[in-house]
Amino acid sequence: MKFKETLLQGTLIKRYKRFFIDIKYKNKTITAHCPNSGSMMGLLNMGNKVYFSKSDNPKRKLKYTAEIIVNGKNLVGINTHLSNKIVLEALKLKKIKQLIKFDKIKTEVKFSENTRFDFLISNSKQKCFLEVKNVTLLRETKVAEFPDSITSRGTKHLNELVNAKKKGYESYILYLIQREDCQFFKIAKDIDEEYKIAFNKAFKKKVKILCYDCKLSNKEIKINKQIFYDI
Repeated sequence: MKFKETLLQGTLIKRYKRFFIDIKYKNKTITAHCPNSGSMMGLLNMGNKVYFSKSDNPKRKLKYTAEIIVNGKNLVGINTHLSNKIVLEALKLKKIKQLIKFDKIKTEVKFSENTRFDFLISNSKQKCFLEVKNVTLLRETKVAEFPDSITSRGTKHLNELVNAKKKGYESYILYLIQREDCQFFKIAKDIDEEYKIAFNKAFKKKVKILCYDCKLSNKEIKINKQIFYDI
């Protein structure tokens, strides 16, 4: 997924009210939208480099959007709104080997009264719901984790993927790790025990688990390679 223009670069000052981030850019302080509802644990050190985009939409209150934070030497994609775009591109280009058999793709598909899944993918024989979760957390060397804060919505999605299986659908959850420095993935049980319980249940009920990392630059983010996960 290519950005419309090469991202601008500044320095992180602070994040506040969850969706606002102050960035030092050309000796000025600008406020950008921070499209991430998680804690962004480990990424918010003052002085970290921030890559951000600029919108020309005159109706937007904030014309800048934070896209990537550099943690040490590692680029980490923080815009959760991009996750589905990255995966959609990968599906179309057949970059996710477990899903290449599906040739029809629909986005934001309603499953139940209170649940929409990110994708419904299908072929002449199977229909499959696919839910995507954006991953940024790393606390142990080379180990990505999800979630970085309590996510009741995420727990609901796991339970509904199980329900989809009962109704004859294939069910997948894809953890999209928007960084390149991880070799393994696991659920952060200490952060959200209920999510871990739901994950274990989904695994036992044959919901398929996929983990992929990303290759990032100030010009594009694209799906990269499969990452092993720990039950």
